[in-house]
Amino acid sequence: MSTPLPPTPGRGPGGRQRLAQALREARHRADLSGMEAGRRAGMGQSKISKIERGTLLPSVSDVELLCRVYEVHEETRVELLVLISGLREEAKARIVLARGASTMQRRIGQLEDSATLFRSFQPTMVIGLLQTSAYMQVVFSRRVEPVEAAKTVVARESRQRVLGNPDKQFVMVMTEGALRWQAGSAEIMVEQIEAIIEASTSFPNLHIGIIPWTTPVRVFPMHGFHIYDEDAVGFGSAMAAATVTGASDIATFVDLFKAIEAVAAFGDEALEHLGRIADDYRSLGGARP
Repeated sequence: MSTPLPPTPGRGPGGRQRLAQALREARHRADLSGMEAGRRAGMGQSKISKIERGTLLPSVSDVELLCRVYEVHEETRVELLVLISGLREEAKARIVLARGASTMQRRIGQLEDSATLFRSFQPTMVIGLLQTSAYMQVVFSRRVEPVEAAKTVVARESRQRVLGNPDKQFVMVMTEGALRWQAGSAEIMVEQIEAIIEASTSFPNLHIGIIPWTTPVRVFPMHGFHIYDEDAVGFGSAMAAATVTGASDIATFVDLFKAIEAVAAFGDEALEHLGRIADDYRSLGGARP
């Protein structure tokens, strides 16, 4: 009799969907609702749902815990643990290069759609969900080929519809330096800042914070980042983007965001700073005095 082959580690979207489907079917066999499964596993129902839809990659311990809750057979449990181990290793090593920028925008959109609380910080540029089309075109024009840049702008514009969902909360913080980095022209920047002001006053679920250059700080984030609930964090560089889902990594970013949020100006004070910066751009030749 031949020896059975060991389970194959997970790789790619196919492996992720296999895991999601297997856990969903295991819950159904256990005759548990998503809410009850979450209660027994110490997870929120939304996390169970995201795992089963493949929008959130669970940790190895998450899968092990769910297997116990669902009373999964030992052989299947081992297969699922091997599967998630491979997927987690792949996630650690994966980088998304700029030539896949439009695809990356769609992946980010999936995370935004699944999150109920979105927190974002940018020290060097306007946050993507707030960017105007003209600003986006400047951002992507030197990073990717023209055809890919056009597709990326369309994909990012499509993401912005999520701001109109009243069931979601958005907290976005930018430094004054991010708004002083003149993208393309003073006219583009006036339009951009006016768009931020309009969004701030149009969406009650959107909270925009500005850190003025005059504010003393003792926190030094090395790059921008985006937190989706407390399930995932996304960040990137000029060449690559990454998503982390480890609990300790997420906790680090949550604490960092709290420190950033504490020194930011919100509400009317933020609007005053935005108006001041827009006026400075107008003095450089920006539109609509």
